Amino acid sequence: MEAVYGRSRTKEKSGVRCREQEIYRILPSRLRQMFRDLPICFQDLQEIRLRVGSPVLFRYLGQEYFLNATGGMSRDKRSAYNVGREELREAVEYISNYSLYAYEEELRQGYLTIQGGHRIGIAGKIILENKQIKSISYITCLNIRLAHEVLGCGEHILPYLVSGQQLCHTLLISPPRQGKTTLLRDLIRLLSSGFVDMPGMTVGVVDERSEIGACYRGQPQNDLGYRTDILDACPKVEGMMLLVRSMAPEVIAVDEIGSRADVEAMEYVMNSGVKLLATVHGNGMDDIQAKPVLGRLVQERMFQRYVILGGRKVGQIKEVFDERGSLLVTGGELERKREVC
Repeated sequence: MEAVYGRSRTKEKSGVRCREQEIYRILPSRLRQMFRDLPICFQDLQEIRLRVGSPVLFRYLGQEYFLNATGGMSRDKRSAYNVGREELREAVEYISNYSLYAYEEELRQGYLTIQGGHRIGIAGKIILENKQIKSISYITCLNIRLAHEVLGCGEHILPYLVSGQQLCHTLLISPPRQGKTTLLRDLIRLLSSGFVDMPGMTVGVVDERSEIGACYRGQPQNDLGYRTDILDACPKVEGMMLLVRSMAPEVIAVDEIGSRADVEAMEYVMNSGVKLLATVHGNGMDDIQAKPVLGRLVQERMFQRYVILGGRKVGQIKEVFDERGSLLVTGGELERKREVC
């Protein structure tokens, strides 16, 4: 029997400090100090956007703020600090270790992943070669998305996703920026390392956008458990097929499904006896049922559990349904049980 409920608080705080330094290291020197002086908890900082000639914007606790030219933060852009071209160039040099050319392969995808698993989205002039994206030049915008772990956020929901010590095929549904990838990540960790009366399972992860494991040079920066095999930057369809053929997983986890090819690959996984854990953009069951491709999944009861996220807080669970669309538990009931525990 195994029980894994995260790491010690000391180690978690140490990890937060390390990730804080990883982000500050890539910011232009002036912005670095301005962010250090902000009265915020770094763990709740989600995104920083730098655009040439435009105000610095950052997302904190789900809300968007401007960085003030005089220090501090506000919702009013009149006192916002504007990013200069030289400052953006300085940030790009820090991000690429002064050799952007060495990251040309990653640039084709429109982003770079730095140590700590933080993902830097890049916009500018696209360079084409044989009608394919080769690189990006004249960079004008950086979107710094901070990698976060919320260890234990899946503990109270996981019992509703299990039947007879077997994971149910589960789909996590939420609008963008509501924490579905964060929840998926912790569920992977719990399933892989084991929890309460359920032994750990072999989990295969297809991390097409390098957000689940936040890999840096192939090594996950997030805790995905010790029975997890990850395919980083791998297309979902090919990755699911590869894992079934070569890694003998008991569970396969993928993020943001939606295409017809995704559905066909998922059917292959399910028919192979492997449990599926996936996420999709949506506002609820009605929204998913109305989508041409995904609606068939609901009608044919391919998934056995649907977890709906959404609300004022990131990661807030609204409802959990079974394959028939019957309500199993509400977010309010889960919160009350969490408080009792």
